[in-house]
Amino acid sequence: MQATQRRKISLRGAALALPLATLLGFGLTGCKKPATGSASPASASSALETGATGACGAYAERICETAGSDSPTCQAAKATTELMPPEACSAGMKNFDFSVKKIAAAGQSCDELVQKLCEAVGPETQSCKLVSSETKKFGPEKCKAMMQHLPEVIAELKSMEESNKPLNAEMQAAISAASPSSFGPANAKVQVVEFSDFQCPFCSQAANVVHQIRQKYGDKVRFTFRQFPLPMHPNAKEAAEAALAAGTQGKFWEYHDRLFKNQNKLDRAGLEEHAKEAGLNVAAFKKSLDEHKFAPVVEADLKLGEKVQVNGTPSMFVNGTRVANPTNFEAVSALIEAALKGTPPG
Repeated sequence: MQATQRRKISLRGAALALPLATLLGFGLTGCKKPATGSASPASASSALETGATGACGAYAERICETAGSDSPTCQAAKATTELMPPEACSAGMKNFDFSVKKIAAAGQSCDELVQKLCEAVGPETQSCKLVSSETKKFGPEKCKAMMQHLPEVIAELKSMEESNKPLNAEMQAAISAASPSSFGPANAKVQVVEFSDFQCPFCSQAANVVHQIRQKYGDKVRFTFRQFPLPMHPNAKEAAEAALAAGTQGKFWEYHDRLFKNQNKLDRAGLEEHAKEAGLNVAAFKKSLDEHKFAPVVEADLKLGEKVQVNGTPSMFVNGTRVANPTNFEAVSALIEAALKGTPPG
């Protein structure tokens, strides 16, 4: 564990503002431990929007076309051209070949990084394709820093590539095993499993997806909800135990919905209030929480999630294939439809 932690620290020291999980195409939206010292991409983008027009607007546009619209070079050009006089921008346009050469030279470190990473994971893999596109957003400094930590970067990329592969039959069976928090026939052709955290805002979006799955597919799908409370969410673990306690009274899904609709009321008083509103036997419910009756079930789900490399919530699997964006019904539905038809995931 310590070696893994040291590896992640070294990668963050290399200024990886964009997590490698993003390059692999999963975990794009979800609750994870925040990386320190990284700027918000959304705020950075909005801060660099430019109102430059005329020659300077045209110059910035040409830079972005050459360097890539998501690249730091493009963003810097947009910001800089707001301060430049039109004459300077016009001069830059006349000698634009100079800028092209500079951009190409600066991008050599990123080109080399892509080449090394794709050689390591295979040029035909989805990881290679995503690395090729996403590295354009890094900028030369970040690519150079990553090159200095190439063995660690490759090791983490290989690990993530491995975790993105469909689960083997044994692990599929393990996460789909009988659970009090399931709906649909146990022998359904399609098994959908979600690892979730009641305090994670992204999981409330996934809860809407769950309702859409139930509405559209009915008994064609078996859906299993597994508990994965994250350590930085102080109320998540007790909320997980509370939902399981509600499940013993036949109210798991109603209680599930109440928690996700009231994520600002997940303390003990809030959990008891939800129990009362759901018509539970509150005395029995409180006794379960006091005795932590369902803590072992939560712990078992956590360990199961770790075995299938769940690193954030929500994480969802369709017949063992990890869903790239479990908060998007179309993305989940596409995998379900393929599984119903017996088509291998693309």
